Amino acid sequence: MKTENPITPVFGTDEEARVAPKYEMSEGMMPGEVAYQIVHDEAMLDGNSRLNLATFVTTWMDDYARKVMTENMDKNMIDKTEYPQTAEIERRCVNILAKLWNSPEKPYCTGTSTVGSSEACMLGGIAALKRWQKRRKAKGLPIDKPNFIISTCMQVVWEKFAIYWDVEMRMIPVTAEKITLDPQDVIKACDENTICVVPIQGVTITGLNDNVKEINDALDKLNTEKGWEICIHVDAATGGFIHPFIDPETVWDFRLKWVLSISTSGHKFGLVYPGVGWVVWKDKQYLPEEMNFAVNYLGANIPSISINFSRPGNQVLAQYYQFMRLGKEGYKKVQQNCLNVCLYLKEQLKKMGIFEFFSNDMPNPLFIWKLKDDPNRKWTLYDLSDALHVEGWQVPAYTMPKAMEDVIIMRVVVRQGTGFDLADLLMEDIKRCVNQLDALKEPTNSALMWAKKEPQKPRGFNHSR
Repeated sequence: MKTENPITPVFGTDEEARVAPKYEMSEGMMPGEVAYQIVHDEAMLDGNSRLNLATFVTTWMDDYARKVMTENMDKNMIDKTEYPQTAEIERRCVNILAKLWNSPEKPYCTGTSTVGSSEACMLGGIAALKRWQKRRKAKGLPIDKPNFIISTCMQVVWEKFAIYWDVEMRMIPVTAEKITLDPQDVIKACDENTICVVPIQGVTITGLNDNVKEINDALDKLNTEKGWEICIHVDAATGGFIHPFIDPETVWDFRLKWVLSISTSGHKFGLVYPGVGWVVWKDKQYLPEEMNFAVNYLGANIPSISINFSRPGNQVLAQYYQFMRLGKEGYKKVQQNCLNVCLYLKEQLKKMGIFEFFSNDMPNPLFIWKLKDDPNRKWTLYDLSDALHVEGWQVPAYTMPKAMEDVIIMRVVVRQGTGFDLADLLMEDIKRCVNQLDALKEPTNSALMWAKKEPQKPRGFNHSR
């Protein structure tokens, strides 16, 4: 390979002038600084993560947190013999979370870190399935038709769980009248084959909470009458890091009889870069033995609960850093500030007079809205979302799930790093974009397609292209 003069600028090298390989590896090598520049420049075409109000994922950490992650990115979380202190810190994090969720287990609580809350949800579902199968087998009953109950506002991991493990997913429709999971509808959907009910704390689509206590109480009555043991797994991907600090008196966690497992996302309001999640069981008796593997790895028996094997340990260490750095006081201040900014944005949107909201409640730092009906309007929220995207903002527009799919909504998620100044800038752009759309003489393609009930053109990246 030709050697470049070391003083030649990157953009003056022969390698930089070549077209970067797209779908086949090139035959030769190139200098690191050139490869870096090419990747760096392509990544510039992505959106600005700080302006991404679609994502729940943490987009800002302080310098010390980033330093912790950089220094430990080479550690394999599964190798607990080589990195015993990282393993100990994982156990500390599990216990800290379990105590935040009022776990009764002592001295050590049962749980694990995961690759995001999706894996954590999967583990909670598998444990419920295995416990149900064991009870059925002990009574000589069939185990071929398990099901679980969840709302139509569920996250896609539950659909994956249903398909991967051949479990029927019984979805309770969310409607304008019942915008969260209705306890009585849950009870009607239950039978002897129901392995668990999955209420959500911080519903991805709406930002609201299912009422876990009411569901627990209704299940307790049903279980007593039927002799069943239908449990609850709480999907607290968002709310698990909100409620303990903002409304600790609300009972949704292990204080309830039938809540046997809880999952959350450390990389959402746990304030860690992606991807780390957590799942905790009320007691070790609720984690089936067959799910706790002892793996002979590098000369030692390594306990392993998670589905994934090798994964970076730096995210766990960063989670522990945040626990120490912020404490309960810090987490409360961060989450309350996010809620305050969210409330401010909602009030500003309300003043515009053209939007409607589905609830006055805002238990989590996100909310949704739709356009008020106006037969003369020539645009949809898809158009507003596209217009904001031109300005750099990522504010998604999408339809509600089954039973409300004829409603287009927009959603804002406010995370750490989104303050009142950014909120004001967003509102300025929303107002300007709305004025431009209102001035249109002809309807947009989106409005025409929506009027004809035609599917909208996919926005952003899609795997079919």
